[in-house]
Amino acid sequence: MQFKVVCCKLFVSLTLIAFLLACANTTRSGAVGVNRSQFLAVSASEVDRLSAISFNEQNKKAKEKNILITSGPTYDRLKLISNRLIAQTGVFRDDTRQWNWQLVLINAPILNATCAPGGKITFYTGLIEKLNLNDDEIAAIMGHEIAHALREHGRERLSQAMAQSAVVNIAMAAAGSYGSAIGAANQAAQYILVLPNSRQNESEADAIGLELAARAGYNPQAAISVWQKMNQITQGKGSPEFLSTHPSGDTRIEQLSQLMPAVEPLYFSAPKPAANK
Repeated sequence: MQFKVVCCKLFVSLTLIAFLLACANTTRSGAVGVNRSQFLAVSASEVDRLSAISFNEQNKKAKEKNILITSGPTYDRLKLISNRLIAQTGVFRDDTRQWNWQLVLINAPILNATCAPGGKITFYTGLIEKLNLNDDEIAAIMGHEIAHALREHGRERLSQAMAQSAVVNIAMAAAGSYGSAIGAANQAAQYILVLPNSRQNESEADAIGLELAARAGYNPQAAISVWQKMNQITQGKGSPEFLSTHPSGDTRIEQLSQLMPAVEPLYFSAPKPAANK
């Protein structure tokens, strides 16, 4: 009996140690002050690998449907904005210089944009056209998505799911054939990109994205105008995939407004894109 009690205590202690070792803060706090310890039990390299497989499969299917855009005026516009935002990511973490950043534009009437772990950005033409986005507003949305990647929210959510034994087969499948790896990648993508983020993760992405845009020379007030447009176009229809319904649009506008004193000085002192000067 005593032996069982000792073993039980040892197991609990080892579990606690493993949990503590898995906790880290993925980014520096920046001017917006995001500073929270995260549970990250899954390796970053494995999450990046699975995300890259899923990203490539997405692009392969889009190319087969002839809706993958990798050049042209709209793509070039997005590329310029992404380059300016990426240049500011070093404020929050140093390793982004080694990320294999990629950008694709998909011609589909979908209100969506994502940035997968490791810097894989996807935009949909529907988001730009239906909201009639200007460059500042595109930067606000793209900055928000890049912030999710910087904070490794997808890795955090996958770690939480694995800790709850919800996706234990991902690691096993990922180690198998290429077909198995695609299945694992698609399953992981559900947690990384598809399922709604928590209120906390969305608020962190809003804050960091706001600072990225401001430092890149894009007006941070555009983040508020994006939400005003979103509230109008989605009245009674729910929010689009790329922005969770938690918190609500009105709440986010209030939170973003509270952050303006921290980021507007960065915007005023930043070099501006040619079109914004």
